[in-house]
Amino acid sequence: MALPKAKEIVSSNPVVVFSKTYCPFCVQVKQLFTQLGVTPKTIELDTESDGSEIQSALAEWTGQRTVPNVFIGGNHIGGCDGKIYNLSWILIYLQTHTIL
Repeated sequence: MALPKAKEIVSSNPVVVFSKTYCPFCVQVKQLFTQLGVTPKTIELDTESDGSEIQSALAEWTGQRTVPNVFIGGNHIGGCDGKIYNLSWILIYLQTHTIL
């Protein structure tokens, strides 16, 4: 049940961040989107009743178990690695998917 829910969230929103409220990396990613003028759909896994199930489903789907787990335009782009912090890359990606 968690995997269809995660896929529905991703397909229904241009930018999605699966996050945890206490994670400093999640805070940084959400701040990055705010600075870019983008409001992602944020799912705080530690406050969702099925958050651990969603996190396991995301790991099965993407191969990434950690948060933040970011999707743009329905595509998994990863988490707090070099890719998400390459500002020019993320701007191009957002523009390509007509989010900016």
